[in-house]
Amino acid sequence: MGDMSIHEKFVVTPHINDVITRSLIYLQAGFPIHFKGPAGTGKTALAVHIANKLERPVMIMFGNEEFERSDLLGNSYGLKRKIVFDNYVSSVAKQQEEVEVKWIDGRILEACKNGYVLIYDEFTRSRPETNNVFLSILEEKIIETNSRKNGKEVIRIHPDFRVIFTSNPEEYAGVHKLQDALKDRMITLSLDFPDRETEIQILKSQAKIVTKIAETIVDIIRKFRELKDMNFSPTIRSGIIIAKSIKVSKLETKLKEELFKQICRDVILSEKSHSTALEKEKIISELDKIMSDVL
Repeated sequence: MGDMSIHEKFVVTPHINDVITRSLIYLQAGFPIHFKGPAGTGKTALAVHIANKLERPVMIMFGNEEFERSDLLGNSYGLKRKIVFDNYVSSVAKQQEEVEVKWIDGRILEACKNGYVLIYDEFTRSRPETNNVFLSILEEKIIETNSRKNGKEVIRIHPDFRVIFTSNPEEYAGVHKLQDALKDRMITLSLDFPDRETEIQILKSQAKIVTKIAETIVDIIRKFRELKDMNFSPTIRSGIIIAKSIKVSKLETKLKEELFKQICRDVILSEKSHSTALEKEKIISELDKIMSDVL
């Protein structure tokens, strides 16, 4: 919780600034926002950057199939067991149990009570019935818990509490369909891969490379994304890895050499999981054509 270092490195271009401006308007008006888009489009980094601008403590949690309601809101704990030995007969031991129930807030409840900015990353990886706890949080601004010994407790949400959700497309493995009731309570902004200028600026910032090198790497990746029959799209992460690898190996002036081309092949191929030998051969062939054109 607290300020995130990624905030300091975040690259803001006119396109990204437009998304940030609109997001802050919705959040300041009290509405949750939801960044939806493919992996590698910078949803989490954007969420952290925006959350820090609200100047409130930031809490981040990640969706998980195993989450139960109690993992999000909290639970009661407390069973003590002790063994007492008889003072007169040392071989006799008496076992006693003492129950002292103590409620421990879950992360969402803690954020709601204290007015934190909650980033719920890839929240659709949690089961819909678990995420239903947000319905009353977002609509009625209350949470009902079992935190009292004698019954339920209704807790009012802190007026400064805000939520930023992120999710991957539903066709991704392990992603649940977002229920309509929850979707209706948030403003969804669809994110795709950044525009060319943003990708170039990200590579320059992350790898400390000059504009010309960043442009070359970005153009190779973007042209590959344009191919319709590859069934996958390299993300900005590939560009960052290639750029940093060039920097440490001092290949900035040697982009036409085979080593640079092999680095591009290795990194981009690594984003394609479970590819057959024939698929790999096709990817390399198409990538080599693109590099010949760009270089």
